[in-house]
Amino acid sequence: MSAEHHSSLLDAVKGQPKQVWITAFAAVIAFMGIGLVDPILLSIAKGLDATPSQVTLLFSSYLGVQVVAMLVTGAASARFGAKRTVLAGLTLIVAATALCAAAGSIEQLVGLRAVWGLGNAFFIATALSVIVGAATGGQSGAILLYEAALGVGLSVGPLLGALLGSISWRGPFLGTAILMAGALVLCAVFLKSDKHEKREPIKLLDPLRALKHTGLLRTSVASALYTAAFFAVLAWSPFVLGWSAIAVGLVFCGWGLCVAVAGVALAPRLAARLGERHAAAAAVFGYAVLMLVLAVPSKPVLVAGIIVSGLVSGLLNTLFTGTAMSISEAPRPVASAGYNFCRWLGGAVAATLVGHVAEWFGSPQAPFVASAVLCVVAGALLSLREKKADPHTLPKEAVLVGEEF
Repeated sequence: MSAEHHSSLLDAVKGQPKQVWITAFAAVIAFMGIGLVDPILLSIAKGLDATPSQVTLLFSSYLGVQVVAMLVTGAASARFGAKRTVLAGLTLIVAATALCAAAGSIEQLVGLRAVWGLGNAFFIATALSVIVGAATGGQSGAILLYEAALGVGLSVGPLLGALLGSISWRGPFLGTAILMAGALVLCAVFLKSDKHEKREPIKLLDPLRALKHTGLLRTSVASALYTAAFFAVLAWSPFVLGWSAIAVGLVFCGWGLCVAVAGVALAPRLAARLGERHAAAAAVFGYAVLMLVLAVPSKPVLVAGIIVSGLVSGLLNTLFTGTAMSISEAPRPVASAGYNFCRWLGGAVAATLVGHVAEWFGSPQAPFVASAVLCVVAGALLSLREKKADPHTLPKEAVLVGEEF
């Protein structure tokens, strides 16, 4: 890592106000929710007498609602202010996770995960603007903090799910509810009120209108295809492994740490060397190769592939978002909402179909092969030449890391 970039990492954590750290802590807990259920998928299936396809709906409902909600979060934040939007999201998450711990059927659990996804959409889409607005050291340092929160959440989520899930599958949900309730209280007390701030109105359809830009649309569709592969790993690998909650949790903890390191430390360097779009194209082709590695019917190979895939995912999470934020003239909140709508839609569809794909082809490796094909298509979309000069081949100091996961 260069000295220049290393100093930016140090600057990102120095002298930050309380509300930045509190929002970052809440973001860690929110991102934990993505991988929290991974280690307990088999326990949930057994405890609620559910099939693998039913259990993967826990991802589908969570992401599906989040997809639709992403279109309204910008408008809500513009109308009600960031603090009230964050608190509304956290309140929904606390209520949903607490009720998940008491669910009596897989249908109830799927429905409550949908409410959780709604709360997550309101929180995640607004948390970055809070951090950027309050952080010292500029936007790039604030984004590094956000990416660090993402990585920590993705790595701690599976570990917490494993530890509490070894007692009962209900434990991880209750634990998350308690942690998020603490984050809610801290945010309510320490986040500054923005009731009287002037905010530019954002219309509900503005994010979809932004996708009329060819470059943004192409990037968003490519990201959706990659995210489908990402959730094939996240939602299907535990069933292929068939291991205990602790074992699966440790595997995905290693995966999450790789996501964090690559997203914060490696992605900016690769973007500086190749440009964000070209770097994303190279990385997504690499992810396609890894998907074929995961399709090898060997559990040691699968474990190694999952952990290494975290490095490539960390690169892509940052590179895709950086490309989406700079490729069009749309305001960043609007471009981000349109991009995230497509991105999470890919994850929701994949989580819904992954179990069925394995059944249709009669092979537990089939979802990984299908994911490799999707990544090749994503790489091809990113490799298409733009009509005008590529704005992403910028000097090193001009490259910023991505804004949202």
